Amino acid sequence: MKPLAELQKAIDKILESKWDRRDGQCVPDPEDLKHANDAVDLEATVLYADIADSTGLVQGYKDWFAAEIYKSYLLVASELIKNNGGTITAFDGDRVMGIFLGSQKNTAATKCALQINYMVSKEITPRVIAGYPDTSFRLNHAVGIDTSKIMATRTGVWGSNDVVWVGRAANYAAKLCTIREGNHKTFISSEVYSRLLDTSKYGGDPKANMWTKFTWEEFGTIAYKSSWRWKPS
Repeated sequence: MKPLAELQKAIDKILESKWDRRDGQCVPDPEDLKHANDAVDLEATVLYADIADSTGLVQGYKDWFAAEIYKSYLLVASELIKNNGGTITAFDGDRVMGIFLGSQKNTAATKCALQINYMVSKEITPRVIAGYPDTSFRLNHAVGIDTSKIMATRTGVWGSNDVVWVGRAANYAAKLCTIREGNHKTFISSEVYSRLLDTSKYGGDPKANMWTKFTWEEFGTIAYKSSWRWKPS
């Protein structure tokens, strides 16, 4: 461990150094950023997919069973993020973070979220019930999505570091995926909703709006929720 004097010096350097910032067109790897105050700015849509009540899962069931649920959910969410053009940027226990770029990033991210909902209800859950007919466990989850300008910078120490994402989209998406509201599993900001193409806004025959407006009390703003599912091709 570095002595206190070295840590104090390192903090002062961070706080006093000027930032080197540039616009980016792709998600940077840690190696693309310097350890100094170096950053890439992106117009991005952030998706967080999260297992609900994972504490109850690990406390109420065998560790190997909880691990199977984690692995199944994160596998599905990760593959769908990649299949819809997103980049996986972080895992945090029972959740995964994905970033979408480009002109249709909001449409792609919401399509991904609805596909995750389909896979949970139509594929993972039936297989868990079939494999463990005596279990009372039912997988619950949520996906949160927001869009904004975000800053990517490198954090940590030599040999143990990663990219940290600073901006509203990362925080709002993480907060949205903690909402628990019945059959609604996908939660998006009004900024995401306003940028959706009709393919991710309307579904069914006849066409109906897949999204319901609600007041997000935590931040006193309008957001949208959906219980719809989208079968992956």
